[in-house]
Amino acid sequence: MIRNNAKETFMVIGLFIAALNLRPAINSIAPVLESVRIEFGMSASVASLLTAIPVLCMGLFSPLATKLGARWGMESTIMWSLVLIGGSLVLRWFTDSTYYLILTAIFAGIGIAIVGPLLSGFIKRYFPTKVPSMIAVYTMALTTGAALASALSFPLQTGTGSWKFGLAAWSVLAIIALPVWWGIVRKNGEPQIHLAKSYQRVKLPWKNKKAWLLTLHFGLMAMGFYSVTAWLPPIMQSLGYSKLYAGTLLMIFAVVQIPAGFVLKMLLKRFPSRLIWLLTASFLELIGFFLILMNTLPSLAAALIGFGAGILFALSLLLPIDATSNPEDAASWAAMTQSVGYVIGATGPIFIGWINDVTKSFSLAVMGLIIITIIMSVLQVMIVPKKARGKKGLAI
Repeated sequence: MIRNNAKETFMVIGLFIAALNLRPAINSIAPVLESVRIEFGMSASVASLLTAIPVLCMGLFSPLATKLGARWGMESTIMWSLVLIGGSLVLRWFTDSTYYLILTAIFAGIGIAIVGPLLSGFIKRYFPTKVPSMIAVYTMALTTGAALASALSFPLQTGTGSWKFGLAAWSVLAIIALPVWWGIVRKNGEPQIHLAKSYQRVKLPWKNKKAWLLTLHFGLMAMGFYSVTAWLPPIMQSLGYSKLYAGTLLMIFAVVQIPAGFVLKMLLKRFPSRLIWLLTASFLELIGFFLILMNTLPSLAAALIGFGAGILFALSLLLPIDATSNPEDAASWAAMTQSVGYVIGATGPIFIGWINDVTKSFSLAVMGLIIITIIMSVLQVMIVPKKARGKKGLAI
């Protein structure tokens, strides 16, 4: 029993530390974006690519996750993807051009794209009876990484006088993760090689209507999330707030997401219906966007949008796992929802940057985010069948 508990704890640590690496490459950009734009003379549209490209890569390369997991094993593939993420962040210290920085964004995006779906399969395999709890651990780690990058990248730049250090410093998370995952690979190599063969028979559910509904929902959720991640500080600066305060709002947006997974777990125990919490989270985001549009209570707006986004992301990870019966299918559904979903999501930051270049204002962009959230709410009603809405324990 003790050995089993120790192994489970080690696996939880591995899950946490891997997920911790999935957002700093993206969230560290916004706090130092103005410094990067000034040094390289970027337009808003080009600057948006630093956030949009990793998200786009997460979409385009997610389908590779199951294939690489089949060939090399789930654990080994996650470990080497963490190497890719960490290496891309180290390279940011040496960047000397826009193109070089974009290249690091591509590498980081590929690594994140592979790790994300495989962690869903990892949860399904090692914690089949504790999926909601492990999703909570996953989302807490992911949002903690995002919060740390959002909160500390600018201070790291200020303390060292270099925005490059503010971006490259986050490679330390991958360096810390590698010994843990090396241990996981060594301890689980043999059963992984055996189980990986089943991945070769799994295909992405392109013809499944439910999978497409979940994918579109994930895409709209990602559009809003990464638009705020990329542009919240510039939006608030355009409304007259200081650079420091605008950065603080991004930190609030990220920090309130940290407990979202565990709060959702408690809420689901009391009211198991996913639909209730999908709509509640969307409503919180709507209120936040309206507050920004009216330039009122910005701290509350950032907190509402962040908490709503945290709940939506946790549910978006949970729904594909709910819909499947084994770890291979869980990874396959996650790969599809994340592949197409992130491609859709990548258009959000680009769209906002383009609107700002054309109109010299963010008002129309915020209105667009409101419309996206409303459409997402309608889709949520479609995702949950009427006959399943009142039944305890049914996910979708």
